[in-house]
Amino acid sequence: MKLIYGVNDKPSNGKTIVFALQQLLAILAATIAVPAIVGNGMSQSAALFGAGVGTLVYLLFTKFKSPVFLGSSFAFINSMFAAFGGAATAATGYLGLVIGAVSAGLVYVILSFVVKKAGVDWINKLMPAVVIGPTVAIIGLSLAGNAVGDLTKANGANANGNVYVCLLCGLVTLIVTILASVYGKNMVKMIPFIIGIVAGYVLATIFTVIGLIADVEALKIVNFSLFADMKWVPEFTFVKALGGFSELSAAYIGTVLVAYVPVAFVVFAEHIADHKNLSSIIEKDLLADPGLDKTLLGDGVGSIAGALFGGCPNTTYGECVGCVAISGNASVKTICTTACLAILSAFVAPFVTFLATIPSCVMGGVCIALYGFIAVSGLKMIQKVDLEDSRNLFTVSVILIAGVGGLVVSFGKVTITSVACALILGIIVNTLVNLKKKESEK
Repeated sequence: MKLIYGVNDKPSNGKTIVFALQQLLAILAATIAVPAIVGNGMSQSAALFGAGVGTLVYLLFTKFKSPVFLGSSFAFINSMFAAFGGAATAATGYLGLVIGAVSAGLVYVILSFVVKKAGVDWINKLMPAVVIGPTVAIIGLSLAGNAVGDLTKANGANANGNVYVCLLCGLVTLIVTILASVYGKNMVKMIPFIIGIVAGYVLATIFTVIGLIADVEALKIVNFSLFADMKWVPEFTFVKALGGFSELSAAYIGTVLVAYVPVAFVVFAEHIADHKNLSSIIEKDLLADPGLDKTLLGDGVGSIAGALFGGCPNTTYGECVGCVAISGNASVKTICTTACLAILSAFVAPFVTFLATIPSCVMGGVCIALYGFIAVSGLKMIQKVDLEDSRNLFTVSVILIAGVGGLVVSFGKVTITSVACALILGIIVNTLVNLKKKESEK
């Protein structure tokens, strides 16, 4: 899609707030899902606050040239479990989250200095379009199961609901989103997610009201009971971690480091893929300007800052990239406003709770389009790749099958995700099939 607002463009303040709300909705589900999965009393509001802080830090280090939002990373979930699992007390566990996030962020900082010294040419040679294109596609395709799974779920206590009612709400959301994007004019065309989510939420609310009146559990799609348990002040990680120093031990620190540091190298690959993908959308090489060293430094320091508040190491979000592609809005002003909105909303309990009541099926409908755009943007990267050449054909095939098939490798508490496995395997295959070509060139 042709960009309506470029990176440096500045929409009016009113439009920017609406665009920022759309971005917030796009990244919300995944950002607050990580603390919900890990449990142990982690605050979803604090995670949202941390994501906003981390994004602002990233934008500062990249000189406001890269329209990327940083949110809670799913890659570190097992690492976070390890931090709590080896802790003597809950406070020590929270301290472990901070130590782990700092160690992972420092890996990014070190890598940024290495890249600054060595340049980025080696990355372009190691990961050309034939490798990075299908890898980006895998980022979207690997999330397809989540979107389809959510499409038939409600939320809250009645998580399953009626499959067909949930499916109807999700499909209405998807169809309205598509119609708004394709046939909408001016502002409507730029906020298809908001319009789709509102349509799906209204329909889900109608079913819920009918369910409450008729006392039919299967129709209660929206969980309004969440408003009864609102927490007005986020519980920041660094505050909870203050009481954990007394139980801290060298063995525990070693456990946390082993759980976090290797995963940082895995997420490094996804960092490159996300920025390559975004570069193709905005038609500007972000690895050259502001530079991979700046994006890594911003991601690393932003991740540390975000985890101090929310406990979750942050990472670049494919949902954000997909939103940029669909809306045609790459304005950094929008991303900056989204970060500020995330920080402020963390203290507005009714707003955060309202967002949490959006049913999974409604978000699933939006995510089908969102994740699909990520996959398609990756496939676009290989349009000019000669797939008649068996070397390219083997490379693309291996990446797609390994990624779609869900190849995951675990070493103790360290898990290499399907995206990272597909990328690593693709690099190996691409290097092997081009060895003879390089020899002949010499």
